[in-house]
Order: sequence, then C-alpha cells, then structure tokens
Amino acid sequence: MRKVSGRVRRGKNGEAIAESIRFGPLEYWVGFNLRMAQEHAFEAFSRRSQEIGESPGRFATLTLIARNPGISQTELSHANGRDKSSLTPVVEDLVRRGLVERKRIREDRRTYRLNVTPAGKKALTMLTRCARRHERVLDGIIGQRDRKRFLQILKKIAAEIE
Repeated sequence: MRKVSGRVRRGKNGEAIAESIRFGPLEYWVGFNLRMAQEHAFEAFSRRSQEIGESPGRFATLTLIARNPGISQTELSHANGRDKSSLTPVVEDLVRRGLVERKRIREDRRTYRLNVTPAGKKALTMLTRCARRHERVLDGIIGQRDRKRFLQILKKIAAEIE
C-alpha cells in the first residue's frame, strides 16, 4: 500500500499526522473518506461558530425549527437525521437557553410543537452568517462547477444507503 502523499493530514486537534502512516484500502474507500471530510468540515465550522459562542450542532436544528414553525420533535428528528433520543437533549438545551419554545398540543399530550424564540432568531442569524463563511470555504475546495453534482451524490447516498 502506498503512503499518503501531498498535503499533511490533520488530526482532531489540528496536529499533523506523520506522512508515513499507511491507510491501506481506507485511502480509496468512500465511507472512510466521507467520514474524514465530514469530521474536518465539522471541526472547521465548530471553530468558526465558537467565535460567536454557539455550537455548530445547534445550527441545523435551529434552522429546521425556524423554517418549519410548529414542527414536532418526531418530524424534527427525521428531518435532522437523528434518532429522537439523541435529539431530545439538543432540544432541551435550546429550550433551557431560551432559543426555542416547546408547547404541548391538546389533541396529543405526548406531542410537542417547536418554535424559535426571538433570541433563537438572533442566534440563528449569527450562526447563518458563520455557516455562509464556512460554505464559501467549502465551495473554494469543491469548486462551483462540481458543487451541484457533489450535493446530488451526497443526497443520493443519504437517501439510498441501508
């Protein structure tokens, strides 16, 4: 197996990983490279969002709630690609911090409807600015010409993988 060449790979904390590491078949496996790309992209977005004191993991959740007023937690978990049990602490944190309000509906006392509060809208505005800067960096890497096809492929993987 060949060694990784070219750019220096970075670990989670930004430390350089020795060029002599042999990745074997992982070097060519889509799943491994998809995970590595996601990890690095998330870490970069995390650094940007920390500048404004927010967690990048809250961005998608706040966006989905803001774009879908009254969404249930079950609907949100499906849209967010998370199981309900892992999403519940995220929603509870957003409610506790006053960014989201959660209301029970009369017809089904087990179901909550979620809405973004004014403070949540302000936080989302700042996170969106941060996300746009991050997207411009990704666009610089992917290239405008390949962006549409790249997104199509990612969406196809998400929709069809079992």
